[in-house]
Amino acid sequence: MGVSSNFGHLPTAKSVFENPSSEEFTSLTGMMSNASLTSFGSYNIQTRVDARSAGSTYIVSDASSHYGGQTVSKAEASRLADIQDRYIKEQEMVLVSGTICPSGELVTPSCLYIEKSNANVAGMQRKLYFHPGETVGPIEFSIIYTPNLAIPGYPNERCILVDLDSGVTRVMNSDYFGESKKGGLRMWNHKVFNMGGLALHAGCKVIPVKGKEKVFLIVGLSGTGKTTTTFTDQNGSLPVQDDFVALLPGGRVAATEQGCFAKTYRLTPKYEPAIYKAVTLPTTYLENVSQGASGAIDFADDAYTQNGRAVFGLEDLGNSRDATEIGSVDALLILNRNENLIPAVARLNREQAAAYFMLGETQGTSAGGKDEMGKFLRVPGTNPFFPMSHELQGNRFLELRDSHPFDVYLMNTGRVGGPEDDSRSLKISVLDSSAIVKGIAEGTIVWKLDPDFGYEVAEGVPGIDEPELLRPRLLYERQGRLDEYEAAVRRLKQERLAGFEEYPDLNPDIRGAVR
Repeated sequence: MGVSSNFGHLPTAKSVFENPSSEEFTSLTGMMSNASLTSFGSYNIQTRVDARSAGSTYIVSDASSHYGGQTVSKAEASRLADIQDRYIKEQEMVLVSGTICPSGELVTPSCLYIEKSNANVAGMQRKLYFHPGETVGPIEFSIIYTPNLAIPGYPNERCILVDLDSGVTRVMNSDYFGESKKGGLRMWNHKVFNMGGLALHAGCKVIPVKGKEKVFLIVGLSGTGKTTTTFTDQNGSLPVQDDFVALLPGGRVAATEQGCFAKTYRLTPKYEPAIYKAVTLPTTYLENVSQGASGAIDFADDAYTQNGRAVFGLEDLGNSRDATEIGSVDALLILNRNENLIPAVARLNREQAAAYFMLGETQGTSAGGKDEMGKFLRVPGTNPFFPMSHELQGNRFLELRDSHPFDVYLMNTGRVGGPEDDSRSLKISVLDSSAIVKGIAEGTIVWKLDPDFGYEVAEGVPGIDEPELLRPRLLYERQGRLDEYEAAVRRLKQERLAGFEEYPDLNPDIRGAVR
């Protein structure tokens, strides 16, 4: 039963509205004081909390060394569960159920139980579940969610408790939808690992090439271009998943959701037409997007946050691949939004692939909260939702790739040569990244060994005219900054090796790949 008899059940409420329809959820959302009708005919909800609350998230365990994040004791979790249960007894609640994963061995019946006053969260979750409202089997994962219950003594009086044993996550004092979405997927990470696979914070797409389809996985932190790369078209490519998949022995891939939770900051129809079309439908939920008095939406305005979001169904894209029809993986892209010496693309060997996956380097975005935004980060597997010791990710990745060899590439979706306000730097555009993905799929990229990092860099990519995006050393040489470049290379290698020292059980093949 998990930590205690009170943790793994759905508490009794004043009333429960069970599995409302999409139309009923829209009506309930329209009654919320923080919901505004947009010019698209959809609702935009302004939340108190505008990003994930990592500092308020705890794994329930008395053995903290087994987990990668902070923990809280079983006794303390039981105490907090009692507080939440007593609160719910006086509340009107909404229950929505469905599954994570559509079919097969990883299909996971799940539910969200939340205050009716925050019905939009349940409406958004309904769009992501497979089989919403259907009885597929006994519930394995539950999210018990009270956005308006403050917990004194915890950061921002907010607390998210993750009990992997009982399959229950309790969320207190956050109204941000991401806590519901990632609450279920965090627990699914644990399930997948225990079944011999690895859950990846990744999009998935299929790209037609010469009468066949190639399966691409796109790994990256939120805000690095994962959704954009997944949905950008190459040869009539079809997106399968936006955010999370499982990689299983033999290269098999399992999906998680039938909808998307997409960032909207700087969204334009020119560069992201499919996402823009879906986001502007009247059936889409918006969260923390800038909106004028007339209902007009401004995706470029970040006065409140850059972490504006939209939830829509995959069917709203117009074209997508059935998530039950995914072949084995052909290529995996590790996205790194950086601004210095990382090339637009690099091809990685076996050990390098596991190393760069484990490093999970990128520049933090608003999705991780204001404390992460703009900072250089290392998040193993680019997966902040993996609940166990992180070296397990790197080692399992190597095992899975050995069971089914697939190509792995490092892709920089940021800049080369400096930040945005440095006139000497070059931007890697959405069109550049799309050309790279197309070139990888079609095998048209010419590769050469990089003398500094030992991976392969592109001599040329059809559609990219600027070689300095592909080989940053050239830019630094042209600008008389070679000493700066070489110093940065040395420093980066030292930092990477030092970072790996945190993981004594990491396969030595992985550690040795960054020397």
